[in-house]
Amino acid sequence: MGFFDKIFGGLTKTRRNLEELEEIFQSYKPDNDDFYDELEELLVMSDVGAATAATVVQGLKKMTWERRFRYGDEAREGLIEILTKLLNVGDTALKLDTKPSVILMVGVNGVGKTTIGKLAAQLKAEGKKVLLCAGDTFRAAAAEQLGIWAERSGVDIVRHEEGSDPAAVVYDGICAAKARNSDVIIIDTAGRLHNKANLMNELSKIRRIIDRELPEADVETLMVLDATTGQNGLLQAKQFLESSRLTGIVLTKLDGTAKGGIVFAITSELNIPVKYVGVGEGIDDLIPFDAKTFAEALFK
Repeated sequence: MGFFDKIFGGLTKTRRNLEELEEIFQSYKPDNDDFYDELEELLVMSDVGAATAATVVQGLKKMTWERRFRYGDEAREGLIEILTKLLNVGDTALKLDTKPSVILMVGVNGVGKTTIGKLAAQLKAEGKKVLLCAGDTFRAAAAEQLGIWAERSGVDIVRHEEGSDPAAVVYDGICAAKARNSDVIIIDTAGRLHNKANLMNELSKIRRIIDRELPEADVETLMVLDATTGQNGLLQAKQFLESSRLTGIVLTKLDGTAKGGIVFAITSELNIPVKYVGVGEGIDDLIPFDAKTFAEALFK
């Protein structure tokens, strides 16, 4: 299955939520205020967000006037163009040029071990030597879960006993990566929003160790966000952003929601690129994000 087909399939529920779009574009008239009102309402229903939806519709009005749109197909292409630009807020590719490089995985309610496992498997398939670091030492069996994914993916893992100091695990992981000549270290962290202050202190400590032990390393800090939480997840992400040097978002369970428009709210309101989207349970269903493909799969 090709890249477009995976994205297209993963957005099935969201497209159903936008089925009225086809009818709206068929009745399109450049000066019809009802068209723009209905379009804005549909975008909001798909979790694009009220502010972002209003910006998009105003942009389409301006484009319609400047380019003299007369037909619905022209307006649809204009909408796709606007949304694609909205998604282009930074480099969506991972920057992992140093050896080792670091991927620090964070999340408001705990990072999905599945996401880490899929990412590790993909990086290994690209020829990289990957080491997992089980920094989530607070939750029972968290390290064991990550260990299962390490075994499935065929990569190394460093872990300590439950309740250990996460920063100590990270230090040992960095030492192991140097000794084993690893290309990438993926660090799992505990994300419990109700314990926010302690969590952020731990993350700061972990980041200081990374900066001290690997001062020249490329570091990607990726936040895993569950698409099914919609605007609630976005609000939590905003809180998280205040305390972390995020470089990108991994949006999972996109296939499980009818509100895939949350992608546009994320890039517009957080100004952080979405770097991966999860559109299924398979190990190859974690897909590098592409703005144009996403917008076309949603609205064509």
